[in-house]
Amino acid sequence: MLKKFLSKYWFFIGIAIVAVLAFNFPVVGEKIKQWHLLKIGIFIAFLITGLTLETKAISDEIRNIKVLSAAIISSLVLFPIITFFLANIFYKNTLDFVVGACIIATAPATVASGTVLTAIARGNIPLSLFICIASNFVAIFTIPFSLNLLLQFSQDMDLPVFAMIKSLILIVLIPVIVGQLLRMKLKHLVAPYRKLFSIFAQLIVLVIIFNAVSSSTSKISQMGYEIIFVFAFMILLHTIILLLNFGLSRLMRLNMPSRAAFTIHTSQKTLTVSYIVWAGYFASDLPLALIPPIAYHLTQMIMDTFLAHRFNELAQQEIA
Repeated sequence: MLKKFLSKYWFFIGIAIVAVLAFNFPVVGEKIKQWHLLKIGIFIAFLITGLTLETKAISDEIRNIKVLSAAIISSLVLFPIITFFLANIFYKNTLDFVVGACIIATAPATVASGTVLTAIARGNIPLSLFICIASNFVAIFTIPFSLNLLLQFSQDMDLPVFAMIKSLILIVLIPVIVGQLLRMKLKHLVAPYRKLFSIFAQLIVLVIIFNAVSSSTSKISQMGYEIIFVFAFMILLHTIILLLNFGLSRLMRLNMPSRAAFTIHTSQKTLTVSYIVWAGYFASDLPLALIPPIAYHLTQMIMDTFLAHRFNELAQQEIA
């Protein structure tokens, strides 16, 4: 019973453990930065993404321009706009949280969890992969411009757009491309280790959380009830985005598997890319700006797990 519980919820238990460790041993976070361990881990994680992406499986979905366009517009245009206005209402006196909300809003769809949850929902996995690949590729070029536009509009910030694009290409795009090239030779060797690769990706997320908490322990301690407020905001935001994407999927008259994939994966955001942007351009001046992305990541994991099981139940009812 205990083994089954730990197997199912180890990631959430891990979050609690790394948070406690980060408060007690913040010096470890400094060493992680000093030795560039997290950068190396993120590079390897995206290399693994390239190795494991079944690009042939999405060939049929590439012709579906309508769904691709809807996913890109929803994830990288509507999501940031909605978040920007809501964040400026709820967080108008807390710059860190406004910036952090905008960072996660402009990020692409998550790689691992979105596809896993689509599978649990009995959704269209090729469509899920297609949304993932398309949003990650496009976001590399839209994140700097979107963030710059949003933050100039409200906070008079001027970001180094082209430097951000360069860093995202080096840390995200290049390892994925290298992974895809290696896949031609190694795909049969990679297949048995998919579960381990998924665990590795989640461990990287845990290290990101550790690093974020350890670098701002004193300020987090002073936040108190504000942490609850951040999570409440992210629950509201994710609910709005899920309803938006579910509505879009119905307007496009997608079947139930495609509706599940579109609703879940288009609503998800990656913490890894958000960390790259925060660490490169905001960490020193806005140490708490990674709190909203972490809160959104945890919120989507919990809410979408329940949603995936609900889609699964609906799929079983259709079969029956």
